[in-house]
Amino acid sequence: MAVRKRFAENVPGLLLRPMNLDTRRVFVAATRMNDGKTTTCLGLTAALQAMGLHVGYIKPIAQRVVMSGDDQVDEDTLLIDGLFDLDIPIAAMSPVAIGPDFTKQYLENPNEIGPQLKDRICRAFDRTAYGKDIVVVEGSGHAGVGSVFGASNADNAKVLGSKAIIVAAGGIGKPIDEIALNKALFDKAGVEVVGVILNKVMPDKLEFIRDFAGRGLRRLGVPLLGVVPLQEMLVYPNLDQVADETKARWIHQPAGLRRVRRVVIGAMSARRSAEYLRVPGTLVIVPGDREDLLEAFIAGSGSKSLTGVIFSNGLLPNDDIVRRLKEADIPMAAVEAECFAVTARINNMSVKTMRQDADKIPVIQKMISESVDIQGLLRSL
Repeated sequence: MAVRKRFAENVPGLLLRPMNLDTRRVFVAATRMNDGKTTTCLGLTAALQAMGLHVGYIKPIAQRVVMSGDDQVDEDTLLIDGLFDLDIPIAAMSPVAIGPDFTKQYLENPNEIGPQLKDRICRAFDRTAYGKDIVVVEGSGHAGVGSVFGASNADNAKVLGSKAIIVAAGGIGKPIDEIALNKALFDKAGVEVVGVILNKVMPDKLEFIRDFAGRGLRRLGVPLLGVVPLQEMLVYPNLDQVADETKARWIHQPAGLRRVRRVVIGAMSARRSAEYLRVPGTLVIVPGDREDLLEAFIAGSGSKSLTGVIFSNGLLPNDDIVRRLKEADIPMAAVEAECFAVTARINNMSVKTMRQDADKIPVIQKMISESVDIQGLLRSL
């Protein structure tokens, strides 16, 4: 657990629950990672602010830790902090960063570390809730994540005195089974689950899922708060994310945002290259010695459909071709891995919304505000 500022130093002892018990709060959990928890929190925060409410945000347990000044914070917290003027210290929004040795340290001394963990979360929540009408609390994965050190989503929701909603990927059978499992953990902790949001539902299945998933959820005693359609652009990574995922070295980095919709291995002939560039946002993975193919890209003056090129196998083209690719403003990066390994890594990557994804933010805000019963959620808190 990272050492950081302890809020409300004038309050003695260890807090086992927040002092603020009045501000409304909602704990956003999910059935698994990458079901759209952060997207939901982002959209909820925007929708609640649009209603004129003062909104707070906290993610008690950091999953993907990054540095913000001297603080270790969750990457999602940086996203929310950068998008909204919440007037909350970043350390209060992300109070606990779990290091690689923390579980071992906790199990060696649970009676001391457990209360310290709760105290830190409670004090941070009180700071987050100061002057707010409602606080959005983002969980970490499914309800049981963090159980090994006594700070699962269900545990944290109980400590904070929060009701919960569960986000699940769209469907009927499997999602409802997973919702039932997660709800059981919240029930055991004494936390009321006030609704479910089904995310990433195929647009042509919206009404079908709304009807039959709603019936299944009613049998669990949980209302369906919203059915959010799949937005393809939200699963498309930008070039920076692809470069990070593949550990690529930039040769010519684009100015501005370029999104990857399709990945193609450069095994085609130069004559047929245009056929593979009909889909906008195409990224080509090709060894740098395929200079005939690169010449074709240059001749096309950096087709608008070509979002970039990654040179594989540690092979780079000659300096003249690199210069002309730059002149055509074709983004270039290089990796040591071979084509198929790079392509598989990109196709299997989990795409998170990042601060630089300016084109995604209004889409998320619109789809949550239009697809989720915000008023129904507020009435349940």
